[in-house]
Amino acid sequence: MSMPGPARCSSGAPPADNDAVIDVDPGRFEELVADALDGLPEDLGRAMNNVAITVEHRPGPPGLLGLYQGVPLTSRTSGYAGVLPDRITIYRLAICAMCHSEDEVRRQVRRTVIHEVAHHFGIDDDRLGELGW
Repeated sequence: MSMPGPARCSSGAPPADNDAVIDVDPGRFEELVADALDGLPEDLGRAMNNVAITVEHRPGPPGLLGLYQGVPLTSRTSGYAGVLPDRITIYRLAICAMCHSEDEVRRQVRRTVIHEVAHHFGIDDDRLGELGW
């Protein structure tokens, strides 16, 4: 069972093409993702199970900032074993394309990481919308 969880631009539309975007260095962007993960409450971090978080430096699917692929914790059965880790992918170029400063990138990375981690915990897009995410 797979539950894709795409994070879209906060407006719900694909990032706009314009000249006033920022290009954050790949290493710095990965630090921002690590900071966002470190900022999660400790109990959530400990509860995450069998999930790999990666940064994609090439363009991702149009309009997506992040993507969760896997079996949410709420859908795992007692027979869940021996499977590849779930994947959370954060798309650097998509996030940078919608931001004008590193601070905006930092905020959007945090929002995207939280959105995708929520999918790992079984929270769907409808519920995230109700919660303001």
